[in-house]
This record gives sequence, structure tokens and C-alpha cells, in this order.
Amino acid sequence: MDDSTLDQRLAALESRLVRLEAMLGTVTERLPAAALDDAKAGIQAWVTEYVSLRLQQLVPETCEHAPEETVAEGPVLPGTRVRCTDEVLHRLGRIPIPFVRQMVTQRVAETARAENVGLVDVSFFERAATF
Repeated sequence: MDDSTLDQRLAALESRLVRLEAMLGTVTERLPAAALDDAKAGIQAWVTEYVSLRLQQLVPETCEHAPEETVAEGPVLPGTRVRCTDEVLHRLGRIPIPFVRQMVTQRVAETARAENVGLVDVSFFERAATF
């Protein structure tokens, strides 16, 4: 592309930007201020609610829920209070994708609670982690 073609394209782009700025200016003048304030408040409320819901999905262990029973000392499944062995933690750590690791952890924890398992060992982990 030579310099003259580039200069022509830049000039055309600049003229389009000038027209766009002029159009945006007239749109802003036509809208009443009250409508803009209402729209802004609505968008802020939606964003606040959306962020709150996403945080609850991403970090469920910090959300309000019924307290679980206190567990004895030792390793627990991440984000839960379900006891497990060090080998189980090692196997969880080998899962490379974080959301998959979290899904497996939740699945094993739910199964352990449902079956009243006090300590998740490797054999239970392998059985419960199978989808």
C-alpha cells in the first residue's frame, strides 16, 4: 500500500469519525437528563446483581449457608470441610483445569456427605470422582 492510498484512507476515516461525533452530540442533546439517570441507575443495579450472583457461583464457600459440623485436624477437600488423605489432595492437584478440579472436588464432597464417609481415601475418591 503506497502513501497516497494510506493518506486517503486515513482522511476518509477521520471524516467518518467527525460525522459520528456530531451524531452522538445530537443524540445526547435529544435525550432528557432524567431518562439518562434512570438508565444509569438501572444499569448499575443490573451490574451489581450480576456481580453478586457470579461471586456466589465462583466462591460458594464464602456465601451464607448452614454451618457444617466441625471436623478434626487434618487435610480437607478444598472449599469444604470434608476430611481427606494427603494422596487425595495430591491427585486433585494433578487436575490441570481449575473448574474441572472444583467440579470433581464438589462431586466427591457431596458423595462423602451423602454416604456419611468420615475420611475420603483414594479408593473412595476414585469411585466418587467418576461422572
